[in-house]
Amino acid sequence: MDLLHFDPQPLYFDDPLPDGVLELIEAAGECYGEPEAEALLERAHTAAPDHMMVLVARYRYYFYRHRLAEADAVVWQAVACVAARLGLPADGRGLDEDAIANAAARSMTLTRFYLSALKAAAYVRLRRNEIPAAVRLLETLVRVDQADRLGGQALLDIAHAHQSEAAEPAELDN
Repeated sequence: MDLLHFDPQPLYFDDPLPDGVLELIEAAGECYGEPEAEALLERAHTAAPDHMMVLVARYRYYFYRHRLAEADAVVWQAVACVAARLGLPADGRGLDEDAIANAAARSMTLTRFYLSALKAAAYVRLRRNEIPAAVRLLETLVRVDQADRLGGQALLDIAHAHQSEAAEPAELDN
């Protein structure tokens, strides 16, 4: 299956938001870096806790503020929300091509979102130096995206390199 092939379908940001939520997200973007940006995003989250646009905005905020624990929590919330809609595992485990094909038959755009969120979760794990957890996620992603449309192989190569570096004994000074 080609993850880039799809019929025109609504994207996550096409889902209607409750009144005022888009304005909260936009206002948070306008004052990014100021304390009120996070408060605005939290108000958006309270109003639409499972909306992908809100989750993406919160993930980006935390990730780019280098608050990786919060970014990790939000990306897993996004994975769980999409997984529930597609009948996929909320932790990314046990994925195979059949599960992805079934999910893609429901919505290719949400399936790509799900896989991209797993890649983002792996990236956060790499940044947090949680290499084995990142490798597990990336191996799953690469297995189900054999054409590497989402670019998981490059991250997996980086993760394997970090594993190799950690496994090498430290050189002694002479």
